Amino acid sequence: MRRNLFLLPLLMISVVAGGNVLAKPTVDRNVVLKPLPHQEEASKWATTFLTRAHYKKTRLDDDMSSDILDRYLESLDPNRVFFLASDIRQFEAYRFGLDDSLRKQDLNPAFTIFNVYNHRVNERIEHALKLLDTEFDFTVNESLELDRSEAAWAGSDEELDEIWRRRVKNDALRLRLANKEPDGIVDTLEQRYSNLQRRVSELDAEDVFQYFMNAFALSIEPHTGYLAPRTSENFQISMRLSLEGIGAVLQRENEYTVVRRVVVGGPADQDGRLKVGDRIVGVGEGGSEEIVDVVGWRLDDVVDLIRGASGTTVRLDILPAETGVDGAVDTLLLVREKVKLEEQAAKSETFELQWEDQTHRIGVIDLPAFYLDFSARARREPDYRSSTRDVRKLIDELKKDGVDGIIIDLRNNGGGSLAEATELTGLFIDSGPVVQVRDSNGKIDVETDPERGVEWDGPLGVLVNRYSASASEIFAAAVQDYGRGVIIGEPTFGKGTVQNLINLDRYGRGDDPQFGQLKLTIAQFFRVNGGSTQHRGVIPDIIFPTLDMSDEYGERSLDNALPWTSIAPARYEIYDDLSAILPDIDQRASERLKQNPEFRFLMEDIRRMRESRDETTVSLLESERRSEMEQEKEQREARKQARAAFGTDQVSELQAVLRVSPEIEAPGTEPEVEVEVEVDGENALGDEEEERDTNVERPDVLLDETVRILGDIISLSNGTRTAQLTAKKKVLD
Repeated sequence: MRRNLFLLPLLMISVVAGGNVLAKPTVDRNVVLKPLPHQEEASKWATTFLTRAHYKKTRLDDDMSSDILDRYLESLDPNRVFFLASDIRQFEAYRFGLDDSLRKQDLNPAFTIFNVYNHRVNERIEHALKLLDTEFDFTVNESLELDRSEAAWAGSDEELDEIWRRRVKNDALRLRLANKEPDGIVDTLEQRYSNLQRRVSELDAEDVFQYFMNAFALSIEPHTGYLAPRTSENFQISMRLSLEGIGAVLQRENEYTVVRRVVVGGPADQDGRLKVGDRIVGVGEGGSEEIVDVVGWRLDDVVDLIRGASGTTVRLDILPAETGVDGAVDTLLLVREKVKLEEQAAKSETFELQWEDQTHRIGVIDLPAFYLDFSARARREPDYRSSTRDVRKLIDELKKDGVDGIIIDLRNNGGGSLAEATELTGLFIDSGPVVQVRDSNGKIDVETDPERGVEWDGPLGVLVNRYSASASEIFAAAVQDYGRGVIIGEPTFGKGTVQNLINLDRYGRGDDPQFGQLKLTIAQFFRVNGGSTQHRGVIPDIIFPTLDMSDEYGERSLDNALPWTSIAPARYEIYDDLSAILPDIDQRASERLKQNPEFRFLMEDIRRMRESRDETTVSLLESERRSEMEQEKEQREARKQARAAFGTDQVSELQAVLRVSPEIEAPGTEPEVEVEVEVDGENALGDEEEERDTNVERPDVLLDETVRILGDIISLSNGTRTAQLTAKKKVLD
């Protein structure tokens, strides 16, 4: 029986739908929140599903209670800068009783803890605001501990005062390094701290309930969660195939709102300056309204400011991913537009590689998601859109163009429809199983290629990275297990589970219960060879040395992630075995990358980002911070000079030749229209006209090398030894 499972991604917020700049708050410090009557019933249904319907068999016991308490405290005060050790000792009374409270629908412990938190936040903000009346001495050699998540809780108000003195001093120093005037520094920080106070004061009973139920859900498994009605609406927006806004998926990291993904075809993608990893530190409406500092804001509040109707504009202050916390802030002005499915659809381009007396044409199909227009298919529209249909058309076009090999680019493809992953695999195998799905009862269903025949039987490469997840991993794993192609790139994310949304309102009494939804893990998928992509991901046949195999990335970095396991393999027939030539292919790729200046730049950037991520303290000595800024500036200048030095020969070969224009688009799509974008506002470094490196069109060094690898495979698999290749430009009509 065919199922239309949808592999839900990690819960993040997509900036797609308008927000107004929020006024300075009037904070009522005496507000005491209490559970709402309907939340008791909602907790009953949520507890029932979490303990009885989850794929992972779970016992709500004292151990689970202890874990829930720790996660709840972490969600409220992750950096341990509000609660005192005395508060934590008070909360210990709940450590082994939250399981009993949940069974009784008693939510009072959660609200008691939150009300203490609310009081502590007000105390800290009042202290921080008073500190703005003092002058800081930036010649004192002291430092700030950046990550206190594992530190001991402060034992006294005086200890917390010192922690906050250094936090405020660091905030002031960062603005001072950005050439803010003293009055401007005070105004900015006063607004920042007051906004934090307002946001906490505006949290209501629904927010408290969501925090607590998510602490429960995350104690089971990282892809399980509770969505309050407001969050549920945001999630539904992010899952639609038609988006409206700037086209970016955001997540919260420490105090920053970070860009997790740029939606293909959206305003941010077309503008080209907003990158994955960039931090949004300010948001303003239109071209003239004040930009609001959003450091430390809740994610959904930042999203509310960024959202807006098509045709309106939003300004974003961006702290680029490649810079430190003191880096230059770029201001982008983006026009909100509707992101159409056509603009997110698969696209292709062709490369031509020349050997001594051979020419190989390589087609590349970029697939950003496994999409399917469910509504149009349900209406039985004959021309409904799907990734498989679009890729089939692109393959036909590439075959007419005479390509010798095809690459499917799944980088940053976070998944989508399971049916689409299965059907897309069927374009490259004649018949057979694609993925095995085991549910919470242990029942195993096998998803098979629904249609006999092969659309492309030639050489095939699949390019993946650490953000290729879920349905992408199903496709890549099947291609690898069948020996149908070569997987190239980084180990994938490792999300091998299936989630389902459960609308709790269906079980409530009354016309409008407003219970919210559960995102529940209900199944796990397995490769046809019996192994799981869960936790380990798909390990490429040719691994690019851009990412170590540590536990800091992907599924293996998440608490309570389900472990790798295996089941019996399915019956399938292997197409080919390239193991004999892969070592030679790998060596050739390694040698080329070592000689590639752009790859060296990439590895240098990765090294710096790792070093920045691993820093646990930051100096509060102005001279040292300015020295670090000067070093970063010198490094950027050295990079520009290095590019200029080899640009005539090597950049022209890699970029101007291998990168081909125009693209072959999926038949029937509309041409992309560039959105005009202006840059408003002064550079954060004052009069220095700094240009962000990412504004320069860079060669896609990993795609270029993947094309070369497939060229090697074509040649070696035909028994021909390859010489040093050169690239030749080919423009498609």
